[in-house]
Amino acid sequence: MDPTRIQLTASEITSLWTQYMFDSMSICFIKYALEHLEDKDIIEIYSFSLELAERHVQRAKEFFKGENYPIPKGFTEKDVHTKAPRLFQDPFYLYYMYIMSLQGLTGYALSIGNSIRADLRKYHMDCNTETMILFEKTIDTMLSKGIYTRPPVISPPEQIDFVKQQSFLTGWFGTRRPLTGMEIGDITFNLYKMHQHVALKVGFSQVAESKKVRQYIKRGMEIANKHISTFERVFREEKLNYPISWQSQVTNSTISPFSDKWIMYQILLSTQVTIAFYGSALSVTARRDLAEKYIGLSSELIRYAEDGMNLMIDNGWLEEPPKASDRRALSQGKKEGMGEEGK
Repeated sequence: MDPTRIQLTASEITSLWTQYMFDSMSICFIKYALEHLEDKDIIEIYSFSLELAERHVQRAKEFFKGENYPIPKGFTEKDVHTKAPRLFQDPFYLYYMYIMSLQGLTGYALSIGNSIRADLRKYHMDCNTETMILFEKTIDTMLSKGIYTRPPVISPPEQIDFVKQQSFLTGWFGTRRPLTGMEIGDITFNLYKMHQHVALKVGFSQVAESKKVRQYIKRGMEIANKHISTFERVFREEKLNYPISWQSQVTNSTISPFSDKWIMYQILLSTQVTIAFYGSALSVTARRDLAEKYIGLSSELIRYAEDGMNLMIDNGWLEEPPKASDRRALSQGKKEGMGEEGK
């Protein structure tokens, strides 16, 4: 039997749908960036990224057609004004690609694990390999240009040891133990993400057309700055270095390169990804005070994301993801359509 004739599962079609939305969004940003980039190394990275995104969108369309599944609308040339003035400086464009390629690697790893059909598994593995190449090009360029803030380092112990007391878990009361390497790594990456959030929101708050969208963006900026302060306070207590801000990389342009729909989707996506990474960090955090912080910060982001989705729904911007058939509605419809003989 031809394995490609096997119907895709719910998780498989959803992974394709999610990737299509992400890549169509990315194409808009990349094409706009290429109109303004001056650094040849960054132009090469963005050109390679555009090639990947366009190929992924085309391949996803082929899978959708094979399943007789509607091709998502996603984002098109109507959502981007490539000739709009520059909104970000070259270094931030490189940093943006660093964060987005990291998110892509996480997404493709999950898609591989959720894929059963052989051709889809191979496709996601190819995508993951390509994204690893993109990530490597990006981080190598950041390092060569001296704009990558290295995470903190820890001194090697004299010997291995085992936890002997419950004080290892202490957070609120008593002497707090030093952070573990895992906890340091999670906080560092979450700071990377939050600094990207702030810089994007600073730019978007200048150019968004809708007053409600601007208000939502400014609220998100306040939340992101609060989270940054929370994490930096933890690192200051531990005498550890933390990443730099990228707000200065935003220009003073007030002309929007993107539709408000595109801006809201970018913000919502970044928020949802951050919630996922907070959850991952929470699962390996053994210090009670850190666990409490992640729970509180995640709850705040969940409320923010819900309000963002409501705003998108009000404006008709939220494209519905794949879902199961509503059997209750179908059953009700059947009953209503019955004649006397069927009652």
